[in-house]
This record gives sequence, structure tokens and C-alpha cells, in this order.
Amino acid sequence: MKIYTKTGDKGTTRLVDGSCVEKFNPRVEAYGTADELNSYLGLIYSLLENNEQLNLSNTSLRRLLFDIQNNMFVIGSLLATADAEVFKKLPQLDLEATPQLEKMIDAMTAELEPLKNFILPTGHVLSSHFHVARTLCRRCERRSSEIAIQEAHYEPVLIYLNRLSDFLFTTARFVNHRTNTQEILWKKK
Repeated sequence: MKIYTKTGDKGTTRLVDGSCVEKFNPRVEAYGTADELNSYLGLIYSLLENNEQLNLSNTSLRRLLFDIQNNMFVIGSLLATADAEVFKKLPQLDLEATPQLEKMIDAMTAELEPLKNFILPTGHVLSSHFHVARTLCRRCERRSSEIAIQEAHYEPVLIYLNRLSDFLFTTARFVNHRTNTQEILWKKK
């Protein structure tokens, strides 16, 4: 099978349901951003593999990132269909996906100092990667909401993405904590 199909040479693409749309269609923007976030999470997953300083290589954090990447594929396929009947036949988010994120957020938060000020998205290099992933997640959420506002069956996708951005923010803070890296407060002028 060839990797190139030439079907997109004129600025259009096919959705999962077979319909043809422009590549700037909000739906294509949404699942494209989901793919972008998933790729960035893959980078973070790889960085965690050999990071002995964090002592996170064999923790539930790395396993959860693997699950999140799989969930992002589910989200991408859901966003890539405009047909409600095809949507129902696609793999759906596991009902435990969002509570799983919440459980991990709570576990990491238990180790962190309460946040009383805005912090800059910096610190340990891995923390900065989690902050970039958080901003990609927020963009994916914004793009997905353009679709969900007209199609209520996308609500679980929006809820998951919202919680995922909270998870990524908390993980960025957690990495700084575990590496004894000072959080830098936003200096108001």
C-alpha cells in the first residue's frame, strides 16, 4: 500500500464516514490538533523512559500516558466523522478514562504545595514539555468545541480534553516538585 493517495492534492480530504471536506474544515482542524497533541505526548512518553532523575520510568504516570495516547486516537477518529450513525460504530472513550485522569491529578496534587499564584510555564525541561502539551490540549479542546456545540454526542470528548489539560498542568508542576525545581511565579507589573 502506498502512503500517498493524492486525494488531498486539491485541498480536500475524506472523513472516516467517507464524506469529502476542505482541509481547513473545523472538523479537520479538531482531529488534526488531536493528532498533534498525541504526537507530542509520544515525545514526552519517550523522554520519561530513561529519566532516572524523576524516578518515573516505571510508574503509573508512564502507563497513563500510554492510555492517553490511545484515547487520543479514539478522539481523533470520533472527530473525523460527521455521520452520527458511523460515530456510534466507532470505538468510544472508556467511561473510566476521565475518572482515571482525576485520580492521577488528585494523587499528584497531594504531594504539591497549594497553588496561590499564577506560575510561568517553565522549570525542568520535562515540565516545560508538559506545559506545551497542555496548550496543545487546550487548542484541541477549543477546536473540538466548534463541533460539539452542534452535536451533543461529543460531550464526553470535551470533558476528557478539559480534564486532560488539568492533568498535564498538574503533571508539569509534579515534575518540578520531584526534581526540586523552583516554580517561577508570574510577576505582575
